Amino acid sequence: MNTDIQNLFKDKVLGHPAGLIVLFFTEMWERFSFYGMRVLLVNFLTMAITSSNPGWGWTAENAGALFGTYAMLLYITPIIGGVVADKITGYRWAVVIGSVVMALGHASMALETEFSLYLGLGLLVIGTGFFKPNITSIISEMYKENPEKKDGAYTIFYMGVNAGAFFGMMLCGYLAEKVGWSYGFGLAGIFMILGTLQFWLSGNLFGNIGAKPSNVHEVELPQNINENTAIAVKTNDVEKQNPFTMLDKVLIVITAIIGLGYAINDPMSKIAGIDMFSWAKTPSVEGQYVVVLVGLLLFLVLSIGRIARYTKVVRDRMIAFIIFAFFTVFFWMSFEQGASSLILFARDNVDRVLTGNAAVTFNIINALLTVVPLIIITYVLFLLWKKTFKKIPGSNIVLVICFLCMWGLVGWMLNREFSADISEITVSWFSILNSFFIIVFASFFSKWWESKYNPSAATKYALGLIIMAIGFGLLAFGSYGIETGVKVSMLWLVLAYLFHTLGELCLSPVGLSYVSKLVPARMIALMFGMWYLAIAIGNKLAAVVGGQIENITKEYSLSTFFLIFTIVPLVAGLLVFALNPVLKKLMHGVR
Repeated sequence: MNTDIQNLFKDKVLGHPAGLIVLFFTEMWERFSFYGMRVLLVNFLTMAITSSNPGWGWTAENAGALFGTYAMLLYITPIIGGVVADKITGYRWAVVIGSVVMALGHASMALETEFSLYLGLGLLVIGTGFFKPNITSIISEMYKENPEKKDGAYTIFYMGVNAGAFFGMMLCGYLAEKVGWSYGFGLAGIFMILGTLQFWLSGNLFGNIGAKPSNVHEVELPQNINENTAIAVKTNDVEKQNPFTMLDKVLIVITAIIGLGYAINDPMSKIAGIDMFSWAKTPSVEGQYVVVLVGLLLFLVLSIGRIARYTKVVRDRMIAFIIFAFFTVFFWMSFEQGASSLILFARDNVDRVLTGNAAVTFNIINALLTVVPLIIITYVLFLLWKKTFKKIPGSNIVLVICFLCMWGLVGWMLNREFSADISEITVSWFSILNSFFIIVFASFFSKWWESKYNPSAATKYALGLIIMAIGFGLLAFGSYGIETGVKVSMLWLVLAYLFHTLGELCLSPVGLSYVSKLVPARMIALMFGMWYLAIAIGNKLAAVVGGQIENITKEYSLSTFFLIFTIVPLVAGLLVFALNPVLKKLMHGVR
């Protein structure tokens, strides 16, 4: 009797099960909605209320505080969503629940009231918690009998991520900036609803895969783990050697409460003037930062206490993991300026107006950037239609409706731009460069990592941080000496995004792979949580520091602001490179 997995592999598209392509499009529409909204939020909040397309006139600091908390929580709720799916809903229902909740969030934001904005962001955070961890879990379950194909499957899947981000930022951003903010937020919600519907109607293709909670959790054992340890892991005997003590559990609860309290208090104190931690205030430091410092110290006690109780090899590997997590914070603190300060820089300080031949050249390039990827993805839809229409006709029809809408929007946008005498590039257009450069350079880096010249993990981290620092260094140079009201060439911002993406390709894929390699199998879930916590902290710091762009520019200069994000990752990169011999020793043979 054939299993669901065997049946799934009968109908192939691009050499993979048709179900993978369904997940490709599901993720694509979700990323379309997420990045379409993400690129608008800070721009909308800080846009002057007296402009032709009025925003709310917030300061960059207040907008950064709200966006930072939103971005931070996006990396924490998936931990909870994964547990709920494992225990109660199953992966597929969790994806549907998350999609519906996110669609409601986008719809709420389109109303443009203060209450609907906060409600919408809250729903997006909750929905992402259900959606994000579980769609990748479905892929993992699909390929558990074909592990050799998993790398290729994730490559295709993440092309969907970048395609969705690319078109979401382009089209939602264009509608919001050229027509009205509600149209941009609303478009994100429409495609989220359609993406949910096409996934729900594809259920017949998956059988029982991802439908029911499983009590069996497969994990990748760390490299060089001996046979006795492997057996102990499978029987959970090792867990008895280092159980969570009552002190551990208390510290986890306290630090979690402090972290969540800070995430909520930061925007609340800045925007509404309500400070839950005012009692901890000192003459020179805000109360919330005093409490956060205490929380970090308690978390340090927790980490040291647990790590010290492991055997030497396991302890050393976990120390290496924590070092990588520490430098991850600095990377994302700088990289995620793309969602806050670089949006404001593009809007207020970059010359985005083109005329004559320059406008025609840009419109041709923009048309090729848009139409060529859309043709390729439409062809993938055609292949899926041929293989699966009889099994899932409803899902295919919804996808066709999605693409008809996409082609209509793209045609309208390009016609509008070619008809204009003057082209003003939208602020959101620059954000698509990250996705574009990832698509262009990802295969090069993949081949590099598979070659004999594959650098060590520490070297990859150093390269990622240093290359990104070069991008900010170019911005600091390009904006050096400019006066208020003077705009810089867009070339500096394009080059910055290029270097930021090259840095991301060096560092970002490395981190998660080392969680499974360095951490004991029984600790993988907790360590994944810690890894995403590091990214969450980096995102929050990015928005908080990025929110100071107006204050630092006023007090010093715009160039000084970008120098901060040049020096910090540069120093971090040199430091992690210097630690390479130490990290190799701590990793005990893990490559």
